Amino acid sequence: MAVFETATPTSSLKIMEKTIIYQVFTRLFGNKNRRNKINGSLSENGCGKMNDFTLKALNEIKNLGVTHIWYTGIIEHAITTDYSEYNISKDYPEVVKGKAGSPYAIKDYYDVNPDLAVDVNNRISEFEELVERSHQQELKVIIDFVPNHVARHYVSDAKPKGVKDLGEDDDNTVNFNRNNNFYYLPGEIFDGPVTPQGSDHWIENPAKVTGNDCLSAKPGINDWYETVKINYGVDIFNHGSHHFDPIPDTWDKMLHILLYWSAKKVDGFRCDMAEMVPVEFWNWVIPKVKEHYPHVIFVAEIYNPDLYRQYITFGGFDYLYDKVGMYDTLKAIVQGYEQPNAITRAWDKINGIHKHMLFFLENHDEQRIASPFFAGDAKKGIPAMVVSGAIYSNPLMLYFGQELGEPGMDIEGYSGQDGRTSIFDYWGVKLYQDWANDGLYDGALLSAEARELRIWYRKFLHIIKNNETIQLGKFYDLLWCNEHNDAFDGSKLYAFLRYTEKQILLVLVNFSDEKFTGRIIIPAHAFVTMGAESKKFFKGKDILGEQNKISFPQEVAIANGVGFKIDAYSAGIYELK
Repeated sequence: MAVFETATPTSSLKIMEKTIIYQVFTRLFGNKNRRNKINGSLSENGCGKMNDFTLKALNEIKNLGVTHIWYTGIIEHAITTDYSEYNISKDYPEVVKGKAGSPYAIKDYYDVNPDLAVDVNNRISEFEELVERSHQQELKVIIDFVPNHVARHYVSDAKPKGVKDLGEDDDNTVNFNRNNNFYYLPGEIFDGPVTPQGSDHWIENPAKVTGNDCLSAKPGINDWYETVKINYGVDIFNHGSHHFDPIPDTWDKMLHILLYWSAKKVDGFRCDMAEMVPVEFWNWVIPKVKEHYPHVIFVAEIYNPDLYRQYITFGGFDYLYDKVGMYDTLKAIVQGYEQPNAITRAWDKINGIHKHMLFFLENHDEQRIASPFFAGDAKKGIPAMVVSGAIYSNPLMLYFGQELGEPGMDIEGYSGQDGRTSIFDYWGVKLYQDWANDGLYDGALLSAEARELRIWYRKFLHIIKNNETIQLGKFYDLLWCNEHNDAFDGSKLYAFLRYTEKQILLVLVNFSDEKFTGRIIIPAHAFVTMGAESKKFFKGKDILGEQNKISFPQEVAIANGVGFKIDAYSAGIYELK
């Protein structure tokens, strides 16, 4: 029997837009340079700027159906470009990944990456203007908060008066102290996996613990060797014992950083590797931020499903990544390693907390749908996208260029040809440049295929953002009652209902390369659950506007089956009337 979503009666709820987040890699967005050199420098390959997000550009993003824009790589991180003439401390290439550096190796929590500014001296103001432009276009702004680790060469040139740097008062003669900001390896000197070039190289004595909890002074090439772990009062040298009373110094420093950026009118933080920071810290800090800025949302990057409920109910996060659940499930189905019934298992595991889960098919860490490492064709991701966006009322995220079919198959330098868009290199994304069209942002240079895909995304995102049933409705899985239905191939198809007192939607997706003609059973139990009578339904309109059709038996209850025709790699969202 179906397991269905419980919800407050729709009549008592206020209709709100579905949250749709558009992640954009800020450095790559506006880069117009089409003649890129592998492993090229800033001067050779160019770099997008915050000012490239013009009102026109932001309006086009909003018109895609987006409610929030996540600017990735805003806060200053370690890079190889020399900005010492601007009183910014120079970095050391052996502890920087790629020429442009990792946006998750934060060098100064209080500053903006100078690469992103037209006028480096005015970089904070340019960021504030970016936030203002985004708000003018009714886009809420999310930035990264990276709490677990910082660049090995962390030095804040922009910290407010009276603020002490991380590690400034640390006792580095001991492995652990409650009020140290870092962990140390006394008597050992850092010896990284990258050979220093020249005499000007990074010296760290004593060595600090590396960001991925590597306790060796000699981290390997696959460790996060460019970062150091931050100490929140957990003694990682002594079975992870907690020392939270009194509040550790790091907690106060991190609260100050969050309040600093909240005061600049950001609307949310995507918290990198949140599960590597004790949940007690989040329980303490999130309410303190929301006390001053109640609208600010917190999104956790988290990969351990056993921690989901704890980080929501106790930690206080608004939303969590559901990478190992829905994302991994849908990717496996698209690739043919799983069948659609795996979706039932995936949503069952998050039942009750589903409204807090952030679904996605692409982000900066994952391989592009159009890459051969995922599907090899962006259109093959359409059924998975419909499931991600329509199955629940929770937020949906897409990564810039996903809507165009960007394959991520460039060899940029530090990043090889791995189906991902580099976060470490200066580069220009050619397909996105076709959409940007030298700052016109009109898509005039796009191929017909890319243009059609973007039109589909815009149509779909507007439907799920604005439809009351997608926003507030309950969910009913139809796979269980079609397991023995010879006219419904459950190895290729998936179907479910979303419903309110006012509307019933039937969602049908086809993950295969075949067209299907068949029949789907909607059992009497479903109609009892929905408070409706099956004999009243004799029409079905696809609000996605595709060519897929459904039909009803003449003068026979709908419970006897709904006929359908559905194209390959396609989906239909049918309003039952």
